Amino acid sequence: MYREIILKKGKDSSLLRRHPWVFSGAIATDYSSFLDGECVRVVSHSGKYLGTGHFQHGSIAVRILTFEEEALDQGFWAKRVQRMVLLRTTLGLFEHRGICRLCHGEGDELPGLIMDYYSGAVVMQCHSVGMLNHLAEITHALKTSLGERFIALYHKSSDTLPKRQEIQDGYLYGQCTVPHIAYEDGIQYAIDWETGQKTGFFIDQRDNRSLLGKMSKGKTVLNAFCYSGGFSLQALKNEAKLVYSLDSSPKAIALTERNLELNEFRDRHVSVVADAMEFLKELPESFDIIVLDPPAFAKHLDKKHKAVQGYKRLNAHALRQIKPGGILFTFSCSQVIDKDLFQHTIVAASIESGRKVRILHQLHQPADHPIGAFHPEGEYLKGLVLYVE
Repeated sequence: MYREIILKKGKDSSLLRRHPWVFSGAIATDYSSFLDGECVRVVSHSGKYLGTGHFQHGSIAVRILTFEEEALDQGFWAKRVQRMVLLRTTLGLFEHRGICRLCHGEGDELPGLIMDYYSGAVVMQCHSVGMLNHLAEITHALKTSLGERFIALYHKSSDTLPKRQEIQDGYLYGQCTVPHIAYEDGIQYAIDWETGQKTGFFIDQRDNRSLLGKMSKGKTVLNAFCYSGGFSLQALKNEAKLVYSLDSSPKAIALTERNLELNEFRDRHVSVVADAMEFLKELPESFDIIVLDPPAFAKHLDKKHKAVQGYKRLNAHALRQIKPGGILFTFSCSQVIDKDLFQHTIVAASIESGRKVRILHQLHQPADHPIGAFHPEGEYLKGLVLYVE
């Protein structure tokens, strides 16, 4: 049914442990004639079936979708999408016009596919050509599994596919006016997936925003790298004394201010367009709580050292400026920076700042961003909550 990829002798151990990636160096087959996105069977050097997945020229040559001998037909996609929806239903994330990560790639056994749900609208990003080839099956499965909870599907993969495939972003099903209003923890957000970053909102900080809210009453808060203002809105909802939202992008500040207006939170708030590193060095006042949620400082291993130095400088500036008895929420979403290295970097920043620091919480992505037990690389968001004396 599908062409075979034969592995070199002794290169099947990771697949036997159900890790979903096959690296090009493990392959014995001459795959020069294989097409990006082609469905392939992967077998050991002795011919034992190991899995079925999508082929793609590059370092990760095959992404495994199933370790069972089955066709990647409509029935397969129906089962996978139904499982995704069942998990989010169990988590209660479709209630109250909710927001959630509907498909988290390898964590949902669908490597190369990201889907976010915004009160009826699904925004899809394909990171492999293989997923691009199954848009019709995925759309049909979403209709069946979500039913009336599904009003539109927007395909936004022009920037996520390798080699810049010639595709246009747009609706595959239904239509939605953007910004589209959706709710998280009783707070309204205007989501614009057409022009916003990624799918329009950073869902992975939901639980961490909620934790910040519980600490915010009567406090002064600085939310650096605020984007759409999620941490700021949680602080204001929970009666923070004063909140600063800081971002280098005027567009991000405009989005934050729109969300403030939606929730009638304009009082006790200051918007700042500035570079976070420079602003922290010249803070006009100290804060009770500072949030550092920067974009990824490194996406490739060759940028790792530079990223570590960047995180160290940024956090040292914040630690010097925070009030005694203050709280620092600090994060990294760089996949090449693991949680141990991130913590070591924050310890180094604490030493450099001369402040006494205790770790109150170790933070990570929420339950709708599941981490496959056989794919630890899926844990990408690292965070610490520090008590600073």
